[in-house]
Amino acid sequence: MASFDVPEKVVVHPLVLLSAVDHFSRVSKSNKRVVGVLLGKRTGNQVDILNSYAVPFEEDKKNPKIWFFDHNYHENMFSMFKKVNAREKVIGWYSTGPKIRQADIEINEVIRRYTSQPIFCIIDVNPKDDLEIPTQAYVAVPDISDTKTQQNFVHVPSEIGALEAEEVGVEHLLRDIRDTTVSTLSDHVNQKIASLKGLKKRMDTMADYLKKVAAGKLPLNHQIIYNLQDIFNLCPNLQVKELVSALKVNTNDNMLVIYIASLIRSIIALHNLINNKLKNEALEKAKRLKDEKKDLIKAKKDETAKKPAEKKAEKDTEGKDAAASK
Repeated sequence: MASFDVPEKVVVHPLVLLSAVDHFSRVSKSNKRVVGVLLGKRTGNQVDILNSYAVPFEEDKKNPKIWFFDHNYHENMFSMFKKVNAREKVIGWYSTGPKIRQADIEINEVIRRYTSQPIFCIIDVNPKDDLEIPTQAYVAVPDISDTKTQQNFVHVPSEIGALEAEEVGVEHLLRDIRDTTVSTLSDHVNQKIASLKGLKKRMDTMADYLKKVAAGKLPLNHQIIYNLQDIFNLCPNLQVKELVSALKVNTNDNMLVIYIASLIRSIIALHNLINNKLKNEALEKAKRLKDEKKDLIKAKKDETAKKPAEKKAEKDTEGKDAAASK
């Protein structure tokens, strides 16, 4: 392994994730995995995966040794990408996995024709755990045994990173899918909850490892123990009275602001309720007066219409009386 410089970190950029998901949704109708080529650059012990493109790939489900990787298509695509951005080199390949398969070592040897140490990145397009990043990076290193030399994948830490221009683009994409009914405070609270869940999961993993080491089920790794010791040393001492008092004061101040805000919201809600009730009573009173006015006008019209008929009836009665007296 001396001739192989294993990178310390692999940074996957958002465009790669979007391209892989789009590739999977367009091609994989039978829920089979898809394969593509990764482009990027190496800076010291860090590898930045900046771009990618899909490559036609087929494999036999029954016989994993039978597979097809269209390297001619890959060469044509890379020649066109090179005209656009000559700085981006072939640094590896990706698969939607979600796990390493038997033919991956052979595919990795094909990619080795174009780069000396290819990065194999598994991108999970259907992650079951929202607390974990959907990428896993590997590098193939030789494992020398007594009889022969074979390649084995070694895990490399990976993370999701973005340049400033990429962050702006991702923010514009998230505006279309973000729930506008959820307030910013709710977003912050959900992010805090997700962070705490992730922290708990990792602490459970560390505790499970230490239990297995203590029980003799796993060998002791001094580097892991040193890292755990550094983590515990960096944790704040919550038993200091000054820190506890400061946390209490800060919590009380925050709760006081929340309490006052709740009171103000309640008062405003009651005020709006009273105004709404007064408004409804005024509308009902105006409607009632309007109806009474209409009834009064109708009664006057009816009374006016009755007067000519009564006068005519009186005249007819007087005429009849005069005729009877003669």
